[in-house]
Amino acid sequence: MAAHDSHRLSRRRFLGAMGASAGAAALNPGGAAAAPGRPRAASGRAFPAPEHFGRIFRLPPFAQQSPKVEAALRELGKPGGLLDANDPLEAGPKQLIVDLSLSANNPNNPNNTAGTTFFGQFLDHDMTFDADSRLGQPTPPQSARNYRTPSLDLDSLYGAGPVAQQELYDPSDHVKLKLESGGPFEDLPRRADGTAIVGDPRNDENLIIAGLHCAFAAFHNRAIDHVRGQGLRDAAAVFEAARRLTTWHYHWLIVTEFLPQIVGQDMVDRVLRRGRRFYTPGQFQTGTYRMGHSMVRPSYRANLAGDNGQPFFAFIFDPSQEGRPDPDDLRGGARAPRRFIGWQTFFDFGDGQVKPNKRIDTKISTALFNLPLGAIASHDAPTALPQRNLLRHLTWQLPSGQSVARAIGVTPLAEGRPAGARLPRGRL
Repeated sequence: MAAHDSHRLSRRRFLGAMGASAGAAALNPGGAAAAPGRPRAASGRAFPAPEHFGRIFRLPPFAQQSPKVEAALRELGKPGGLLDANDPLEAGPKQLIVDLSLSANNPNNPNNTAGTTFFGQFLDHDMTFDADSRLGQPTPPQSARNYRTPSLDLDSLYGAGPVAQQELYDPSDHVKLKLESGGPFEDLPRRADGTAIVGDPRNDENLIIAGLHCAFAAFHNRAIDHVRGQGLRDAAAVFEAARRLTTWHYHWLIVTEFLPQIVGQDMVDRVLRRGRRFYTPGQFQTGTYRMGHSMVRPSYRANLAGDNGQPFFAFIFDPSQEGRPDPDDLRGGARAPRRFIGWQTFFDFGDGQVKPNKRIDTKISTALFNLPLGAIASHDAPTALPQRNLLRHLTWQLPSGQSVARAIGVTPLAEGRPAGARLPRGRL
């Protein structure tokens, strides 16, 4: 991801420091670093059981659900509305990358690579999956099941394991994850209709997240070979050792690469020293983590030479490509020789090929205002991602940002303060 800074832990030191408790000691809400008993929120209340969502703060909702409020949110998040970056899509996917003058309203992020966005998406899919609530319909979070474990244990990759969910695993070597190929590189295993066989269907929403899932599966399979090379032979022990090694490296990436880019190294250091004060999956996945959508570019260079020897440039989503076996966008659910990721575009390998993502701000790339239904877990309308985000605020009856700021000891932004103003330092 980013260049390795001298103050960061090395991978070896990080894994050694975590020891037998794995990286979950620092990051798992119910892990070894937690106080005895069920973890507690800032209010002192015990968090709900990890299989259900909960609230970080017991605060009034920003608004009560009503037709008028819902209409206002739809208006705010509509195509061409206040949140739309109004990218000139007619310029084409390549020009939107190489001609910076076209992105004056949707500037590049100077500090993140394009891959940061999708590593964040992969991480999100490993923590939360809400399949029960309905957009805009108030739902008590404690009544909604979280179909992922919020403990960064890669259950989105491993599913229920090689015994209970055999379809995810290689039939010729049951402790390895199944990978297939539609060209020169790995692809997710797929059924005849193109549907991916994965622990979390959202990891086939787009070509980049599918590529990351493949990369983690390939890492696990190499870890299997590694632990066997150390003399371990029992199949169950081999699988657990490889999964532990893969998960430790995943935690190392989160702590030393991803989080410093998103919240800053000072914040990471404080949480590692003192522990976290505020976290439950419900308000986090809706009210906090949606900031990642602002990082998505309208288009990407998927690889350097996969399109008949030329770079494959494409919009992240293009509604005109619906139903095509090899669409010209980067949606998931399709296999073709050119549909693979050249990671030089997404992470910095020192060859000058890496591209940035977009700034975390109040603008969303225009391509996200008309999603294909296959990229929506519930396969329903509306298809504008910002509208879906805003309506989910009603679903979970989220508090306002100002009231959350006060609850964590941060001075709220004053009305009319410039959107780009820096937040005061709070205490975490």
